[in-house]
Amino acid sequence: MRAALRRVSAAPWLPRASRPAPRPRRGGTGPAPAPRCWSCGSALAGAEGPPLFCPGCRALQPPGPRPDLFRLMACDRSFRVDAQQLQRRFRSLQRAVHPDRFGQRPPEERHYSEQHSSLINKAYQTLLNPLSRGIYLLELHGMEPARETDCDADSVFLMEIMEINEKLAESKSDSILEEIDTLIKVKQEELTREVAAAFERDDLQEAKKLLAKMKYFANLKDKLKNKKIPS
Repeated sequence: MRAALRRVSAAPWLPRASRPAPRPRRGGTGPAPAPRCWSCGSALAGAEGPPLFCPGCRALQPPGPRPDLFRLMACDRSFRVDAQQLQRRFRSLQRAVHPDRFGQRPPEERHYSEQHSSLINKAYQTLLNPLSRGIYLLELHGMEPARETDCDADSVFLMEIMEINEKLAESKSDSILEEIDTLIKVKQEELTREVAAAFERDDLQEAKKLLAKMKYFANLKDKLKNKKIPS
């Protein structure tokens, strides 16, 4: 049954005495210097990280190497998000950094605006979708992404998925497809509530298993969209 579903769907430890002595750090042990504007050299320190624009010359700055998408979108690091607030933040950021605004600016700024615009799109789509938001939260907690195999022990669930797949493959009418679509939506909403509860009680392993189930239903949703009904 599982096989059918898959078709459809550092240095060695050393004793304390023998460990080499650490090398002295160059430049002392003080804090790292604050980043500076690529254009005018002004310091860019800020409580929430470097700003989008230089406070001195107003040049657009490059995005950080590994930005926190929740911080970027002004959201709490939580599975529950306010979709309307997320959309407002998305539109505000895109108005500020959209490449159309930087057509007459230096090449560096045009390049940075494209990077920011792409990053903002990614952040919005990641946090808006419950499945990708949950997977990203697991990543922030240092866990591996959820995979379909994480729920292989739940034979009842796997049987349910197989039955929906068979029904979808054999469907010959729009009414049956609408019935399947409604079932998938109900299951996705149910799993979204369960994932939220798991994250709120810090049960990351349970959240991971539930997200694996959500991946199955996301795959079913994609198959449903691609289903062709002969006219």
